[in-house]
Amino acid sequence: MENYVTGTAIRTRREQLGITQQQLADRLAVSNKTISKWENG
Repeated sequence: MENYVTGTAIRTRREQLGITQQQLADRLAVSNKTISKWENG
């Protein structure tokens, strides 16, 4: 349950900022696959 809430929060904030998963990944120095895993669980 916590992972779902966290993933939803990450996605919501990313969308509020108007950035793509790739852009967030670049800023955090991780892969876009990692961002997808965080958001989707």
